[in-house]
Amino acid sequence: MEFDSIDCMTSSDVIDDDDEIHHHNQLSSLLKSHSNNGSSNSIVSPAVHSSTTSVHELLECPVCTNSMYPPIHQCHNGHTLCSTCKTRVHNRCPTCRQELGDIRCLALEKVAESLELPCKYTSLGCPEIFPYYSKLKHEALCNFRPYNCPYAGSECTVVGGIPFLVAHLRDDHKVDMHSGCTFNHRYVKSNPREVENATWMLTVFHCYGQYFCLHFEAFQLGMAPVYMAFLRFMGDEVESRNYSYSLEVGGNGRKLIWEGTPRSIRDSHRKVRDSHDGLIIQRNMALFFSGGDRKELKLRVTGRIWKEQQNPEGGACIPNLCS
Repeated sequence: MEFDSIDCMTSSDVIDDDDEIHHHNQLSSLLKSHSNNGSSNSIVSPAVHSSTTSVHELLECPVCTNSMYPPIHQCHNGHTLCSTCKTRVHNRCPTCRQELGDIRCLALEKVAESLELPCKYTSLGCPEIFPYYSKLKHEALCNFRPYNCPYAGSECTVVGGIPFLVAHLRDDHKVDMHSGCTFNHRYVKSNPREVENATWMLTVFHCYGQYFCLHFEAFQLGMAPVYMAFLRFMGDEVESRNYSYSLEVGGNGRKLIWEGTPRSIRDSHRKVRDSHDGLIIQRNMALFFSGGDRKELKLRVTGRIWKEQQNPEGGACIPNLCS
């Protein structure tokens, strides 16, 4: 995009009142001409919305197409780009190939301060509107932002809403899907001496109208190999606190029990695993539970999910067990 009518200055210059009026008039002229570039048969939006949209388009970096934040750089011909892309293009303007130098577009930065824009996840349901410079911080934590694929066995880069990810796990990762709030799984490995940093199993459960991911894997904890099982909730962190779960593993008259709150899939699989927030079984204990000659791992992990409900009288949480 070329917007040669923006008159910007180096970061060392000072903006006085005359300069501000000059920049305001030039930006107003630019917005007017920019809004007239469309078809004469199109429906014209209200003036304020049109101006805001046009300025927002001016703040789009022509290289990465992301919104630009200070410092906004420009070449001597007035072409702008973000500070990240300035390094990527080796200090050459991608539009006219002129050297960029250290010129900042202070006028555009100043105009951005006055903008209020909707969250980029508006189409996903977010109703919030923020000042331009607060918008980026909100979007990084927006509850309506897409979720990352929770599959841990690969570096999957797929993102989307929960229904889309459930179908993705089922169709692309061939994950087992179960309905119900209880589980009973048996894990078998012929050579338990070999511990790989990889997920052995991921199972998805549909319970209380929600989806949960049960992970079971082996990894090194310091010098000791361990096995770990934990549950993640396919939703945001606040909603995940409405649920609890238990895991149990045992054999030979002994057992280990874990109870906790499922972590949201907003937290990565690795983050949950490395925080040890789940049922951890040392290898010697796992082999003891397996019985026999301890040359084969045979673990049975059982558990259940329940929903916490507020007691209307005392205000405390009481379990609502799934039938």
